[in-house]
Amino acid sequence: MGVALVGLGGLSTHQIAPALQKTRHCRLAGVVSGTPDKIRAWQAKYGLPAGACYSYDQFDTLRDNPDIDIVYVVLPNSMHPEYTIRAAQAGKHVFCEKPMANTAKECEAMIAACAAAKRRLGIGYRCQYTPQHLEMIRLAREEVFGPLQMVEAAFGFRIGDPNQWRLKRSLAGGGAMMDVGIYAVQGMRCLAGREPVEVQAFESKTDPKKFAEVDETMTWEMKFPGGVLAHGATTYAFNGMNYLRGLARDGWFELAPNAYGYSGLEGRTSRGPLALPQVDHFAAELDDFAECILKNRPSRSPGEEGLADLKVIEALYRSAAEGRAVKV
Repeated sequence: MGVALVGLGGLSTHQIAPALQKTRHCRLAGVVSGTPDKIRAWQAKYGLPAGACYSYDQFDTLRDNPDIDIVYVVLPNSMHPEYTIRAAQAGKHVFCEKPMANTAKECEAMIAACAAAKRRLGIGYRCQYTPQHLEMIRLAREEVFGPLQMVEAAFGFRIGDPNQWRLKRSLAGGGAMMDVGIYAVQGMRCLAGREPVEVQAFESKTDPKKFAEVDETMTWEMKFPGGVLAHGATTYAFNGMNYLRGLARDGWFELAPNAYGYSGLEGRTSRGPLALPQVDHFAAELDDFAECILKNRPSRSPGEEGLADLKVIEALYRSAAEGRAVKV
């Protein structure tokens, strides 16, 4: 299936486009960018015809290109709703990077637009397509180590350029929580296999000037039905937090010290290592999305999954702001 990338930043350049050369069911069929020099470079590198390259002003004319089946939205978070909705209205299936949008309300609008156009909507939760994360979910759901009791998850890094879009609330919707904390939230929900009923969060800033508009570091607690508890953390202040851990009655299982990287995921359990093959996360998620379309089966990471994460994240932000536990 032909895939058009909307936004040619670092993720598209270094991860998604190379992954498209490895997929079984997809190929790079078009690009959308506001930078003519980038378009020319991509044309030369991937042999794209001029008719498959679009500026943002030309975006809606994608409807006239039958060679493009899927539009992959790889833009700043605030732009996801607009381009997802316009792509669906142009008759294209949509795969959208996470976080799905800045608000749950926007997520609902995206889901409704794709449903109205009878087009598929998938969200780029790449970890759900790796053998390591799928095994973590299996161990929890099948109670291999007994009933799950607690989940611990964290992801963060020290962010650089203070002028980048990720530090602007209007574009990013939030800071570390929206960018990488969402991986921890997603991991908690996947292992628990249900939605949290109550959360409490705390926020800290060591550099109020740099993080004037967005969160720098947050920790939180989540309570799930059945008594499962979760503890999470995220940051833009330092490196070293990158794990997902399930603690059960009769043992434990974890991905650490690399649970969310693009490659080299590592895992172990209280019985020994998790020796599982490494895959290209982006190739795996795109092939799965194409199969969902071709075989008319549900996606592992549909729009509803992105909406569920945003509902939790909004509750976490509300809890931190109000200094109290919040129902989800």
